[in-house]
Amino acid sequence: MSVRRVVPNVRSEAAGESREFYGLLGFEEVMNHGWIMTMASPSTPVAQISFTTGDRTAPVTPDMSVEVDDMDAVYEAVRGSGAEIVHPLQDEEWGVRRFFVRDPNGLVVNVLGHR
Repeated sequence: MSVRRVVPNVRSEAAGESREFYGLLGFEEVMNHGWIMTMASPSTPVAQISFTTGDRTAPVTPDMSVEVDDMDAVYEAVRGSGAEIVHPLQDEEWGVRRFFVRDPNGLVVNVLGHR
């Protein structure tokens, strides 16, 4: 198992203003679903930050996202650990398979893999 990227998810109602501000730091918009927008560094595409008004299909908004290369192995490892699964494993219409888990600090982590 390996981690492909880690992305902080910032709750925000100011997507446009965030796009402009983080653009000043060199970020560019790479994804926008209306409820979540992700900006990335053009020179280091895995350096990203997302801004969200809330999660579209889950009851809670995650604090961060962690993309992994083997979703099933990670899911089984997390389940076996007894960690709290906040949102069950599911395939999303935008092309990811994901689940949410609460970390020891109380943060909600969106663990995902692209299909």
